[in-house]
Amino acid sequence: MRIDAHQHFWSIARGDYGWLSEASGTIYRDFLPPDLAPLLAGSRIERTILVQAAPTVAETRFLLDLARQTPFVGGVVGWVDFAARDAAAQVAELARDPLLVGLRPMVQDIADDDWLVRDDLASAFAALIDHDLVFDALVLPRHLSGLLVVLDRHPNLAVVVDHAAKPDIAAARYDPWRVDLAAVAARPNTTCKLSGLVSQAGPGWSPAQLRPVVDHIVECFDPTRLLWGSDWPVSTAAATYQGWLEAAVTLTKNLGVNDRTAIFGGTATRVYLSKRGR
Repeated sequence: MRIDAHQHFWSIARGDYGWLSEASGTIYRDFLPPDLAPLLAGSRIERTILVQAAPTVAETRFLLDLARQTPFVGGVVGWVDFAARDAAAQVAELARDPLLVGLRPMVQDIADDDWLVRDDLASAFAALIDHDLVFDALVLPRHLSGLLVVLDRHPNLAVVVDHAAKPDIAAARYDPWRVDLAAVAARPNTTCKLSGLVSQAGPGWSPAQLRPVVDHIVECFDPTRLLWGSDWPVSTAAATYQGWLEAAVTLTKNLGVNDRTAIFGGTATRVYLSKRGR
């Protein structure tokens, strides 16, 4: 089964997308299931993982409701305030919905670069483990050292690194990202999304420009720990849905059939869907 492991929906009128404004250009409009369905059909994608785009529990409930009405959505990665005193209870309550497969604090937007290593987040991470939920790490290269601390404190936590931690592809600056990502990959409970790279490369990107990044990701994680995601509709500022998919296929065509099957569906099934009986 071919799976898009990272896509978004949003409705502007909901009003809790702090990062999204008229300055966002063409993505400043509603994106909902009818917009994505024909793209999935044209690319032979059968299921998706729907990922939060606003730091509110209300948006998570909105996404879960959408997922219930949308057969192609296999699971939802939502949001909880990990620093809240009742974070564990919030996780437990949301986890009652079998469509919830993970949680994602928007670390890249938090002013404190050391937020991940705060002691008061421990109960939230423990709750994710207790309820078989994935921690989606929306981090930048400067956060990888903190993510390593989280991994050491919670060795049973299933972690997916979103967008390979967003290396600076446009400027071809890959250190210390290269070393730090390899250190994260050395932990067996980590996987990584092959997603978001066209946005980091910017307009005019080419598969050749992405090649050193993709090769490093594959070398670090092994294809069986990689998941392809479109990052639609964020990615549409740099590429069409089909354009990024075709580039990802091209960049992994030297791998074996089993490896490519893992990247484009198998790993997402194992990491997100199997644990929750999806």
